Amino acid sequence: MTEAPRRTALDATHRALGATMTDFAGWDMPLRYSSEREEHVAVRTRAGLFDLSHMGEITVTGPQAGALLDHALVGNIGALKVGRARYTMICATDGGILDDLIVYRLDEREFMVVANASNAQVVLDALAARQAGFDAAVRDDRDAYALIAVQGPESPGILKKLSPKVSTSLDQGGAPIADLDGLKYYAGLPGTVAGVQALIARTGYTGEDGFELFVRPADAVAVWEALTEAGRDVGLVPCGLSCRDTLRLEAGMPLYGHELTTALTPFDAGLGRVVKFEKEGDFVGRAALEGAAERAEQNPPRKLVGLVAEGRRVPRAGYPVVAADGTVIGEVTSGAPSPTLGKPIAMAYVDAEYAAPGAEGVRVDIRGTHEPYEVVALPFYKRQK
Repeated sequence: MTEAPRRTALDATHRALGATMTDFAGWDMPLRYSSEREEHVAVRTRAGLFDLSHMGEITVTGPQAGALLDHALVGNIGALKVGRARYTMICATDGGILDDLIVYRLDEREFMVVANASNAQVVLDALAARQAGFDAAVRDDRDAYALIAVQGPESPGILKKLSPKVSTSLDQGGAPIADLDGLKYYAGLPGTVAGVQALIARTGYTGEDGFELFVRPADAVAVWEALTEAGRDVGLVPCGLSCRDTLRLEAGMPLYGHELTTALTPFDAGLGRVVKFEKEGDFVGRAALEGAAERAEQNPPRKLVGLVAEGRRVPRAGYPVVAADGTVIGEVTSGAPSPTLGKPIAMAYVDAEYAAPGAEGVRVDIRGTHEPYEVVALPFYKRQK
């Protein structure tokens, strides 16, 4: 018997708003409320509100919590300062990517690892298996949090209306933080929003400024409603998973299962910068990743690139990328119409000789028709600071 999808604490709210729901990674999640384009444009120009409670939170605590994460992950997590966050990955012994993660340092002895919904159990199991020999504990906190994101240029102003109070923990420069203006990108500190306790993080997956608020599930509706009211006069709208995908695609952000898989290493994905060979001690996958780094530098088989359509047909994941003579030279990993560019776009892995921006003769095989595409550097879109 197939299990029914899990529902977030905001499920009734989504249904009352008329959301189209979909099963995503075992969760019943809002796909859209109005149209993907309207929601996408709102985030780029105003602000959007997202329920991300399907993400997987895992807490690692103890005197050697940092050392455990340095061993288990590819990044230098032990060097993180309290109140900061880091994008990183967890790899198998052969270097294949098990998941990409954000890790927040909540205290000297406490970290929160946020995994993708589809991989949360895999990450939890891997951390538990790699825990042996470290004075640290791994705890499944997926049921302890609801996650709400407000993203877009108006998001700081919206959040400020709710009188947020942020911990005075020290940032990287050693200065106390007491308000949102002092909260840097990729920082996360405890505080309150609309009187509700939250971890307030300046992170996101849209390419825009924004915040992710980790709150108790019992507080999720109150926080959602407070944000909705605070953003009413600037055009805040609820947003679903569909526009989140086009937003991250325009921003050149990888999606697990598309740009990232166990068949690829971080170096294959053009993200070798997240692997920190200089950190102390060994870590899982190190030997394989050293070999992958050398191969990527000397003779990379394929590279991840951006593709922009010359026509109107939309490429989809799995479509072949071909040369002018029809030879297969790669594969599309993600594709969609770009509301910002007004053209179809895609990310694809292509043979290295076709990876330079402007490479000639690159096409996508869309149901038997070879449509011309321009090779461009990622990302497609970068917000104005």
